[in-house]
Order: sequence, then structure tokens, then C-alpha cells
Amino acid sequence: MRIDELNWAILQCLQENARQSNAEIGRRVGLTSPAVAERIKRMEDAGVIKGYTAEVSHATTGHQLKAIITLRAFMGRLKPFLDKVTEFKEVLNCYRITGNENIVMEVVLQDQFHLEAFIDKLITYGETRTHIVLSNVVENNPIIRRHEV
Repeated sequence: MRIDELNWAILQCLQENARQSNAEIGRRVGLTSPAVAERIKRMEDAGVIKGYTAEVSHATTGHQLKAIITLRAFMGRLKPFLDKVTEFKEVLNCYRITGNENIVMEVVLQDQFHLEAFIDKLITYGETRTHIVLSNVVENNPIIRRHEV
């Protein structure tokens, strides 16, 4: 699918606030509400727009810790980990990566005791490193149009 200037403008609006109406987006980008809806539908169908979510604060839901945990899988333990990680409710995001570690996970935990228990689950799969998140410096930055060379 070709993402033209108007589609990029719509994507920018949706990334700022996906709950704004098609009429509001249309006013901002110079289209009618039905035209915006049609373009959004085409981008959804093409997989450009993958979905819509609510951002929830971990701190206000009783999760005192947010952490980044890396895992360097033991020989033969990566596949079993990949099969199991979807069951871990603590995991917000999990990435398979290149480099010394195989996995990077973003997790939320109730407290240090929960962290300890979670690490105990992970160490059967490999060596872990835990980094406690102190604050967000950049979060959910919008994807912007790449400039053609």
C-alpha cells in the first residue's frame, strides 16, 4: 500500500490520539469524515494500522516495579522459552534480538518479591540480567514518514 501525504497526516493524528473522531481528523488534514474513514479502513486492511490500545499506568494498578529483563538462553532452551513466554502475565513486550542475549522483555511486577519469583521462573531457561526502569525519557514516539533519498 502506498502511504501518501494525507495518509501520513492521518497516521500522525491517530498516533497522537486514536480516540479523536474522523471529523476532527478530517478538519486537521483537509478531508471529509467519510474520506478519512475510508483511508483508515484501507490502512487497517493493509496492516499499516495494527490496532488501537489504551495506555495503562503500571504504578496506579499496584505494580511498583517496571523492569527490562534480558535473557541469554541456555543451549536448547530458547524454543521452550519462546513457547512459554506468552503465558507469563508479567511480560508487556518480548523481543527476540541479536547479540549476546537472545531475548529482551519489558515487565511489570508488584514488588521485589514478585521480581525474585519471576526471575526464578526465568533462570531455568537461561542467564538473566534485570534493569529497573526509573522513569520514561521517551515513550510511544510516533512513527514518522521516512524521507526518500
